[in-house]
Amino acid sequence: MSAPDGSPVGAERSIGQLFASATAEMSALVHDEIALAKAQLKQDVKKGATSGGAFSAAGVLLLFSLPMLNFALAYGIRTWSHWNLAVCFLLSFAANVLVAVVLALVGVVFAKKAKRGQGPQKVAASMKETAGVLQNAKPHPRPELPRDDVPAIEAVGRSSS
Repeated sequence: MSAPDGSPVGAERSIGQLFASATAEMSALVHDEIALAKAQLKQDVKKGATSGGAFSAAGVLLLFSLPMLNFALAYGIRTWSHWNLAVCFLLSFAANVLVAVVLALVGVVFAKKAKRGQGPQKVAASMKETAGVLQNAKPHPRPELPRDDVPAIEAVGRSSS
């Protein structure tokens, strides 16, 4: 069995290895938080587009269906009830407005869902919380080694390339 960096479990890792491991895990966490924010933003945009589509459908229905539906419905009511033709036209218009109101209400429901989806704000709060925890984190105290057991540290020059 081995640790994520390949060293055997239970083996002492150097501070550099620990720091590299912590940095890699922090980088992965930040990338995951960004991916989550993107996914939540995409979901909110989809809800907003659905809301806009419902409002557009309500407007198009009201605009293009009024003339034909009003004539057909008014003459149908007139044939069925023998009422005055003006009253029949008013009833057909009221039916069209009722359908448009229902579609507009569907648009309002989806607009509220899109507004309620606070995905990016949740991710930003989570990232701030993570940063706050990491800033306040203190290393675990280690027992002091006797001075004669401390190995000499050699300076090693490293290239950035």
